[in-house]
Amino acid sequence: MNVLIIGAGGVGIGLAASMLGQNAEVSIFARGETAKAIRKNGIRRCGLFTHYSFSPDLIEVYEDYGEIPKDAFDYIFICSKTVANDDISKRLCENKNILKNQGKIIIFQNGFGNDEPYLRFFDKSRVFCARVITGFARHERYISEVTVYTEPILIGSLQKQDPTCLKEIADMITASGIRCEITDEVEKYLWAKMLYNCALNGLGAILDVSYGKLSESEYSKDIMDSIIDEIFEVIKASEYETLWEDSQDYKELFYSKLVPDTYGHYSSTHQDIRRKIRTEIDSLNGTVVKLAGRYNIDANTNKIIYNLVKSIENDF
Repeated sequence: MNVLIIGAGGVGIGLAASMLGQNAEVSIFARGETAKAIRKNGIRRCGLFTHYSFSPDLIEVYEDYGEIPKDAFDYIFICSKTVANDDISKRLCENKNILKNQGKIIIFQNGFGNDEPYLRFFDKSRVFCARVITGFARHERYISEVTVYTEPILIGSLQKQDPTCLKEIADMITASGIRCEITDEVEKYLWAKMLYNCALNGLGAILDVSYGKLSESEYSKDIMDSIIDEIFEVIKASEYETLWEDSQDYKELFYSKLVPDTYGHYSSTHQDIRRKIRTEIDSLNGTVVKLAGRYNIDANTNKIIYNLVKSIENDF
């Protein structure tokens, strides 16, 4: 099996180690200092589960799509930030022949609807999405640490395609130490992650506090309640489904378990703002706002969070 990883952050390096650990041929698309670090050091995975270390001679690193050989890959894993999807999908369209005839694209990202840029250029039978709530941290450019594990990685299709063709990938990731499964209901699990991220990420970044602190203020709780209620209205109006009957069912779990379990965590949006780089807010609250407009739903709280984060980004 031949796999190309696009995006050499914590998730990308972690999954590259998973596949190398199961004897797949792995190439990584990276640039600049990250490409240099991988060429010099190879890659490592540490933290929870099996530790891996692979020498540089086992990994091909590409910095330009034009360098990549034709008819080379069975799978492309998209592990970049969602802000890069428009550019990556266009570059892959220009270089479609790097994928084998039956090659698949699997998107390992935050947010919902991240398959849409790729569906402009690739048939829906070739584009899949993954729900990842395993925590990966990249403290050095070639090292991924698995920091948190709560539930398996889930792989499926938002376009109602049969995911059984991806069982070999799920089995290989599982064999590497991180449980992974295929599912016919990936949308439900992606919306579960959206509910959590949309309620916490942007607001925590704006207020500069951890997830737990947000739950201790009646004012921030009121904002989170409104975000969650609006998302349920969007889901109800759309063709999508999630795992709970209504917003009250979800909020009981959210405040009793999900937030306490991650009390001291600061969101990726918070980290991006501190580093003065673009956030993934378009794929989170921004997606809710877009869908709300499509179905004529009031999502003003999500829109305020989205607008505030975008305003902060204007100074970058």
